[in-house]
Amino acid sequence: MASPFSFRVEAVDRDTAARAGTFRTPHGDVPTPCFMPVGTRGTVKGLLPSNLRDAGASMILANAFHLMLRPGEETVRALGGLHRLMAWDGPILTDSGGFQVFSLAGSRVDDDGVDLRSPVDGSAVRLTPERVVAVAEALGPDVAMPLDHCPPWPCSEPDAAASVRRTVAWLERSAAARRREDVALFGIVQGSVYPALRAECASAMAALDLPGYAVGGVSVGEPDAVANPAVLAAVERLPADRPRYLMGVGDPADLLDAVARGFDLFDCVLPTRNGRNGQALTADGPVQLRNAVHAGDPAPLDASCPCVACRSYSRGVLRHLFATGEMLGPILASIHNVTFLTGLMAGAREAVSAGRYAAYRDGALRRLRGT
Repeated sequence: MASPFSFRVEAVDRDTAARAGTFRTPHGDVPTPCFMPVGTRGTVKGLLPSNLRDAGASMILANAFHLMLRPGEETVRALGGLHRLMAWDGPILTDSGGFQVFSLAGSRVDDDGVDLRSPVDGSAVRLTPERVVAVAEALGPDVAMPLDHCPPWPCSEPDAAASVRRTVAWLERSAAARRREDVALFGIVQGSVYPALRAECASAMAALDLPGYAVGGVSVGEPDAVANPAVLAAVERLPADRPRYLMGVGDPADLLDAVARGFDLFDCVLPTRNGRNGQALTADGPVQLRNAVHAGDPAPLDASCPCVACRSYSRGVLRHLFATGEMLGPILASIHNVTFLTGLMAGAREAVSAGRYAAYRDGALRRLRGT
């Protein structure tokens, strides 16, 4: 039976490794490069699915670990699956909880799996590669990320090597535990800031012939000067005919650079989290909507942006909404920020197709940095 997943590279930039492609999934095609808004607990905070569609989102992310805790994967299954829960008929990717090994205090890792404390009620939680696959398949996303070992920063080379060994072994177990052909399993490359370990991990995962691959353990506190060579060592060894996903990246400048390195998929809470806190992303850098300088300003946030915040509200009105604690302010800023990042990626796709991505990236970075 033919796989319901495929990836087609349609154009490669002549001066960088940037590419434009299409990732086919059971719930629709994903044009790449693609930014995925994050709906950790089954909702992108404050936004309706129609807001996401209008903002240009084609694929969104949820977190299997958090949904396993509440409402529980069997409850999600009984409610019709993750697509029904999220009222979203497009592609969905679920993260596994591997990042929680890094972020939650008190987690303990061994070769079989990881012990955590639930952030909901403090109860003990045991995750294994097989358990994570079973949870994901109960939820029913298009793409499921496996359990991986994301080491903290700073990380010694021996500790990073141990995390690579464990992550590859867990991925092999995850692949063996799969039961649903309509849920794609991606691999997650680890290796901290060590290029040789990143290359080793990527090569081992590529040998498993999966539908796609991710690079994780990035932006966990390490300096760019050491992170970038490690990320490049990973992406260079991932198959060119599969989607490449750089996890947890949403800063506009970082996205532009990552596209140039050959990545296709991205996710981050940044646009909605920052939007809720009053920061709007624009081509000329971030705008702090709470600042008094915007009071009485009749100009739109961004005259070139098609979102409802920019079409129907001025900077002065947006500042008023934040100053008075009105719910609409965070909603509008979140809609705008998602629209900005999806538009940035749509522009990247167009530039790659035209063979001018380097110029597109360089021009966008100059505006962002005010140079």
